Amino acid sequence: MAMSPYRQLETRFSKLGAVEEALAMLGWDSSTMMPVGGAEARAEQMSVLQVVCHELVTDAALGDLIVAAESDDTLDSWQRANLAEMRRRWLHETAVPADLVSRLSKASLDCEMIWREARPAGDFAGVLPSLQTLLDLTKEAGAARAEKLGVPLYDALLDAYEPGGSAAEIDRLFAELAAFLPDLVEAAIDRQASRPKPVPLDGPFPIAAQQTLGIRLMETLGFDFAHGRLDVSAHPFSGGTPDDVRITTRYAEEDFTRALMGVLHETGHALYERGLPARWRRQPVGYARGMSIHESQSLLIEMQACRSREFMEYLAPLAARTFAEYGVDTSGPGWTSDNLWRLSTRVERSLIRVDADEATYPAHVVLRYRLERALIEGRLSLAELPGAWNEGMTSLIGVTPPDDRLGCLQDIHWFGGSWGYFPTYTLGAMTAAQLFAAANRADPGIRPGLAQGNFAPLLGWLRPNVHERASSVSARTLVTEATGSPLDVGVFERHLTTRYLES
Repeated sequence: MAMSPYRQLETRFSKLGAVEEALAMLGWDSSTMMPVGGAEARAEQMSVLQVVCHELVTDAALGDLIVAAESDDTLDSWQRANLAEMRRRWLHETAVPADLVSRLSKASLDCEMIWREARPAGDFAGVLPSLQTLLDLTKEAGAARAEKLGVPLYDALLDAYEPGGSAAEIDRLFAELAAFLPDLVEAAIDRQASRPKPVPLDGPFPIAAQQTLGIRLMETLGFDFAHGRLDVSAHPFSGGTPDDVRITTRYAEEDFTRALMGVLHETGHALYERGLPARWRRQPVGYARGMSIHESQSLLIEMQACRSREFMEYLAPLAARTFAEYGVDTSGPGWTSDNLWRLSTRVERSLIRVDADEATYPAHVVLRYRLERALIEGRLSLAELPGAWNEGMTSLIGVTPPDDRLGCLQDIHWFGGSWGYFPTYTLGAMTAAQLFAAANRADPGIRPGLAQGNFAPLLGWLRPNVHERASSVSARTLVTEATGSPLDVGVFERHLTTRYLES
């Protein structure tokens, strides 16, 4: 008996999913284990596989199968959601010719590898030619998708990370954010200045000890090392597949909290991937629901849960015991839970986004959002980027980068081809605050559990309300149904006010 059009589509997308999983593992390897000499061959490998994926989606028969399946009234709600995601993917892919997909994939990897050498040297001029090529190709592909989707150029790029998102909506939310954030940051800094400073923790902190502490906390959170691992990379990230999640961090012996919070952040991503419904593996509906929801899961773990006073009660003795095992003196007053909380919630104007505190972090994202829109829309040239970056840092955050290493070279995203990604970080932060508030209303045992290292109540709420829903509904619907209202900047404001002005 011949398979129905819908079943044929499931078969095709399952094959596509397997190839994309292979690409994900090759990408992880290129960022962690691959020797420099393998870059050219790896670029070719990934380019070929990208074209294979593109051809699978743009097969002439696929559009007809989608149309035929859409008239099948026997499909259930998940199958219909899966079909809608298939159509969305088909529209994106059929808009871009295969040769452009190949050139864009190769340009992305080439530029990223050049960036890896240019960043520590602060050599923006060295990466500029390859970044220009990548930007030009990105705009070409984005314009093709914009025409197919019937949306503005930037929205077409954004849609790859935030399905259905729009610059107009982001502008509204970010305007509400900007209306209160500068005064809140100023008030938080003034409040801190009026109090005794927290006791600094003196290093060095052996990297082996930091790794041990990170692994212990990953296990506490519920990370399954039978389905994942922790490694080192130039820029922390979460990759791999739902059944083989790869996360990375970077270490500094003088400050263990940077790597630790990076590990907790990426573990939040990993828990989401592992919690996606196994029944829908390698089907579009089974993937994570865009990057704002993904970022909400990492920031919910790192910022909402693991920077809470309750979690610090669990972390303080564990951290002291772990570092003592490696010869670090942890007998001083700096290792109390109150001091660790004060250190972890310190508000400070700083240069590096990934190390920024929760209150100033949104300003870093607003800057990148404004700059990438200006670059994409042709209102800013790449040659002007370092100067515009420095001006924006000065006006938005109050600090000026001394060089491009600490300025426009610090993030991997643009150099790896991820344009339209940045706003999802702050959308994710706002979503995290709203989800965490709803979770605690539903289960008052969540916060007390954190003090005991018990994340089961929190995961017990997140699994059915977020993880297991995957892409079966829109991000807006997911947030509304989980919390009772669409994304509300006021919830984020209340969280920041409570933590930084009232605690």
